[in-house]
Order: sequence, then structure tokens, then C-alpha cells
Amino acid sequence: MKSTAILIPARYGSTRYPGKPLAMLDSVPMIKRVYDACIASKTPTYVLTDDVRIASVFQNTSVIIDDTDYANGTERCAGASKLDYMQKYDQFINVQGDMPDVTLQMIERCIEWLQYYPISTVWTDMPKEMQDDPNSVKMVRAGDQCLWFGRGMTGYGHWHLGIYGYRRDALELYPDLEVTIEEETEKLEQLRWLKNGWQIGCSSVYFKGVEINSPEDVNEWHKKREKVH
Repeated sequence: MKSTAILIPARYGSTRYPGKPLAMLDSVPMIKRVYDACIASKTPTYVLTDDVRIASVFQNTSVIIDDTDYANGTERCAGASKLDYMQKYDQFINVQGDMPDVTLQMIERCIEWLQYYPISTVWTDMPKEMQDDPNSVKMVRAGDQCLWFGRGMTGYGHWHLGIYGYRRDALELYPDLEVTIEEETEKLEQLRWLKNGWQIGCSSVYFKGVEINSPEDVNEWHKKREKVH
């Protein structure tokens, strides 16, 4: 069986929402909610950050502080994968630090699809009210293979959720791949894989949670929480 670790990249200085990992969700920092959801899968989990304010949320927890100016979360994951004590892992799951509602199914599907593809991810149906939102990433697929990702594909595509799986060799090679104009234009790191000829496998999942991209999403998360309780 392949040895797997979950990596949660969490940068404090987000362009669109500075300090986002520390946004409070029912009095709990978002990054803590993401971490708790991940460790519930019983998979070794590491928080990757550039900021002591984020690291200070955790006590006796696996936090990797690295102030390297990485271009994106995947590059930060690649940096962590090369550490000596990370060599015991064959593959990695990258859970975005703004996914407090990440589920066990999402994690398991990404792990499962690494049997068939070097990179994996998941999708669900796109709610109509999100189709015009550039923060909601759309995905086009053919069967279980991703064809494209974009922010502006109004009314088209599935809702791509912020979680990826990587085989070790694919992740370690990522920083050396050419950065393309499509990646820079869409601000979507996964396009680097596609434009450099890599295949990304995908699976559908059930998801009724919230991705936190803005302060408005924090309000939406609390509204949904109130409905549940």
C-alpha cells in the first residue's frame, strides 16, 4: 500500500483575502477546521505556512514553516515533499487551506484516483448562483480526465473543489515545469500540469459545503451552519 500524507498549504498574505487562514468560523480559526477535518481521515497531516501567526494556532502538531516566496500552494507542497522526514511518503494530498468542509470522501477519492493518474482531483455539480462567480473554479472533463479549468466559463463546466492528489515524482517535478500564460491569466496552478502535457484524473463527490474565498463566504458558511443546527 502506498504511504500517503496530507499537506495543507496556508499563506497569510493572500492577495484577495489577507489573513484568510485565520478567519474565525464559529470561534475556531479556519485553518484549524481544515486540519481537524483532515486528521479525521487518520492520514498523517502537515500544515505548510510562511507565517508564525498561522503556526501558533497549533500545539504539538506537524507544522512546517517555510518563508520561501512560492508562486502557489503546489510549489509549497513540492518544497515540503523534499524534506528528509517526508521521504517516507509515496504520495500526497493537497487540501487547500480554505476548505473547512473537506470530507473523507474527497480525500479518499483523490487517493484512489492516484492508482490511475499522476495527479487527481474531485468535482461536484455547480450551483446556478455560483456560475458567474470568478472565485468558483469551473472544470471541463472527458470521462474521468480533466480537460480544462477556468474562472470565467459562465454556465459551463463542473465545480472544481480545492483538493488534489499527487504521486511523489509528479509533485517534485512541478516547480521545474514551464509557467504558462494560461496559468498566470486564470491564476490557477493546475493549468501548469495540463499545458505541460500531464494528465489529471477526476472523480465526482457529494459536497454541500462552502469554499472560503472572501469575507462574504464566511457569512455564507455561518448561514449554512445555522440551518444544519
